[in-house]
Amino acid sequence: MSASLEGRRLLVIGAGSRTGRLLAHAASADGAELLLAGPDPRKLEWTAGELPGPSTVLPVDLTDEGSIEALATRAGQLDHLVSTAALPANGPLKDLRLADVRRAFDAKVIGPLLLAKHLAGRIAENGSLTFFSGVAAWRPAPARTVMATTNGALAFLVQALAVELAPVRVNAVSPGIVDSGSWDGLGPDKEAFLQSVAARNPARRVGTPEDLVKAVRYAIDNPYVTGTVLHVDGGGRLV
Repeated sequence: MSASLEGRRLLVIGAGSRTGRLLAHAASADGAELLLAGPDPRKLEWTAGELPGPSTVLPVDLTDEGSIEALATRAGQLDHLVSTAALPANGPLKDLRLADVRRAFDAKVIGPLLLAKHLAGRIAENGSLTFFSGVAAWRPAPARTVMATTNGALAFLVQALAVELAPVRVNAVSPGIVDSGSWDGLGPDKEAFLQSVAARNPARRVGTPEDLVKAVRYAIDNPYVTGTVLHVDGGGRLV
């Protein structure tokens, strides 16, 4: 990251995740004041304890508008907001539970909409909101119907918000297959899976959380980018 975040206030929702922590580290090292939000205060405190600069922990539940409104009140004025939040509801269509589907939409679509509702008025005129979509919207697969739908809905949401909230900018980062820890559940099959993805990706590799941090920083830094989805998938959506 560059020094352009010196003295800026950055709210990271999902700061307890690996990508969220890396983003918070990079921004803090560049002089930003961090507000760390998410559902698990213990993870947020862990992230806060690692940062070189000032930070504040602000728990939030994206399934609860009252919690989002309280977050806005406590956050105060901001320069940028980034949300990496996701609550996937994967599985065959016949096995999906309505409660899980609703939570997935809360995290990826309704939550970002409510974050914009309650926080956009607190964002500096040259500031931004950045959300996380995902390659499943462009490459749907069996048992990933809800993931594809929520990610696709978010891509359209950022376009609408970019128009309504202008001049505040709104963008999305769309990761492909990233070795962020989410695939660790595959156990000994993980490496073979990642190698197979890398072999067919045009970039001939899988992603890293650092790749995502660079994309977020581009979305934050470039004043002529809004209503845009930044695909960080090694070309995976094309093959």
